[in-house]
Amino acid sequence: MEEREETRKIQFTGKSSYIVSLPKQWIMELGLKQGDQIRMVRKGSSTLELYPPKFESRIQKKEDAVIEIDIEEDASSIIRKLISLYFLGFRTINVKPKSGRLSPNQRNTVKEAVKRMLMGSEIISDSSGGITVQVLVNLLELSVDGAFKRMIHLAKSMSSDAILAVKENNLELAQEVINTDDEVDRFGFYIIRQLKIAIQNEHMLKEMGFRNARNCLGYRLVVKNIERAGDHASFIASDLLEFKKPVKKEILDKLQDMNEFCLSVLDDACLALFKEDYVQAEKTIEKTNEISKYEKKVRDASKSLKDDEEFYRVRRMSENIRRVSEYASDIAEIVLNMNIEKVLKKTE
Repeated sequence: MEEREETRKIQFTGKSSYIVSLPKQWIMELGLKQGDQIRMVRKGSSTLELYPPKFESRIQKKEDAVIEIDIEEDASSIIRKLISLYFLGFRTINVKPKSGRLSPNQRNTVKEAVKRMLMGSEIISDSSGGITVQVLVNLLELSVDGAFKRMIHLAKSMSSDAILAVKENNLELAQEVINTDDEVDRFGFYIIRQLKIAIQNEHMLKEMGFRNARNCLGYRLVVKNIERAGDHASFIASDLLEFKKPVKKEILDKLQDMNEFCLSVLDDACLALFKEDYVQAEKTIEKTNEISKYEKKVRDASKSLKDDEEFYRVRRMSENIRRVSEYASDIAEIVLNMNIEKVLKKTE
């Protein structure tokens, strides 16, 4: 977020008041006018902060959005439009047919998307003539850090449960892993919505705990990596549902060790993110290089396999698990970029 500075004289007026004028350009950019009240906060003995009135509520009351749906429009197109408007911060989204009425499939698509993907959203009106979606969640009700920690927990649980499902040949658990992926995405979409709002508003940026807009970009990239970690757990579960066969115990033990290692480095990377710890992030990147040891153990255990199908299944599982360590390394790289200036200040 660009920081601008101006120097103004304090003037004395009346018998007991002092006044300071504000730059006209700032007033226009903030959409303020004569008569608006400014909230003033004194912080310590040397800082005064000014805040525009009801900044949060002004964002939340963003103009309603209306999207028109063609009679032949498919589900994926409708979902993309809903998610885009959710990201943009609209509080009310009206879905209407361009002509005629919404088909039963289109209505079900909207309702399922709201239920599975758009956190804090409810359908307040539903008919063949249109559907109204309202985002009810308060901007600061669920913090970005809180949502992010929940998202990480779910993605890690998916990875552990996917391996357990293969170990037990448990098709129900495998299906639950796949279903949980929607929940991970919901938290991801919510975080992205909050980040977009923060970038547009310096006051909300500070309220959400970000030092600058660049950190929002860092969090956006981290969210994508966590989503992908969940996707690879889903791939392992889908593989079990397709073949409905367990993997040999001695090989699965090696895969489980490999998975636990990957989740541990993911934990380390995310901890470095929350602590803003540059040194911890560097250590995490170095630690992820150890993944090759675990891959070798899996390959050695797989040499005895004579069934090509089983051999390639193990290879795919190993690849899906390894990708989690790559995402951990990517997150640690992001932490380095977000905190490099703190390290430079220490060395100066």
